[in-house]
Amino acid sequence: MKAKSIKNTLPVLFFLVSVILFVPESVFSQRMGGHGGGKTSGGGGNNRSINGGSRTSGGSRNFNSGNRQGRTGEGTRDASNVNRQGKTGEGTRDASNVNRQETNVNNRDVSNSQTTNVNRSTTNVNVNYTNNVAVRVNPAPYPRPPYAYGGYHYACYHPYAYHPYTPFFWGPAFHPVGFFIATMTATAILINVASQQYYYDQGVYYKQTSGGYVVVQAPPGATIKVLPEGSETVVVNQTTNNYYYGGTYYEKSDSGYTVVNPMAGSVVSKLPEGGEEVKIGDVTYVKVGDTYYQPIKKDGKDMYEVVNVTKDK
Repeated sequence: MKAKSIKNTLPVLFFLVSVILFVPESVFSQRMGGHGGGKTSGGGGNNRSINGGSRTSGGSRNFNSGNRQGRTGEGTRDASNVNRQGKTGEGTRDASNVNRQETNVNNRDVSNSQTTNVNRSTTNVNVNYTNNVAVRVNPAPYPRPPYAYGGYHYACYHPYAYHPYTPFFWGPAFHPVGFFIATMTATAILINVASQQYYYDQGVYYKQTSGGYVVVQAPPGATIKVLPEGSETVVVNQTTNNYYYGGTYYEKSDSGYTVVNPMAGSVVSKLPEGGEEVKIGDVTYVKVGDTYYQPIKKDGKDMYEVVNVTKDK
């Protein structure tokens, strides 16, 4: 009787055990979504697309990948790249390159300009392109004794009347002695004087030098056919007139107009660039090359007279 009772009880126990084992697994599966398993690595496709896979390996990777893209992963790297491009990366290098390029270009330009200026000065010194002009002695007697100072005598026909030296502008084609150009103008003509070649253009004389051409004092003996526009007549004496333009004096000749040295006592109204005021004792002269001009008044106008300078014997 007891054996029969136990035999009848076994099916009930088996059923209860089955219920106990099956129900929690089913409930657990339902709680986890029941589509791919909370612990499997390959399942749960829908879980990954909707929730990002909060616990599955595949989903977690996607979820974390999303985080990396937005914050710490690939996205962070992208953001870092962007930052580097804008601040410290490629962009900074580009900006630096631009800055370096601008700096280098500007520095090179400035350096080249300064070097050119230095070279021009050096050329002028080496070749001695100065505005040295001898003065022809005027045979007419002076009405008063010359001004004496420092072992030299400065003779003029007109009384001294100081006014500030203001260089005259003859126009864009005119350049003072020492001015450098890289290319000669198409309108320039070639002139030979004492076995030396000069280029002449619109009242300005050039000599070829390293890398270009430099303005020089008009060489005496150079002859041109037509006077430059803006020339003025200078009365030397009752029989002779000179023509003056930009510090250069011309005399009429058979071939045209020939460059001559200025005659002492000649009076002009304009002096070119390149001159300087020189204080000698109580008198201030304007020195253009080796020629001294005394400021005077003539007919109520500010003028300059070529000074005859002699040394004490």
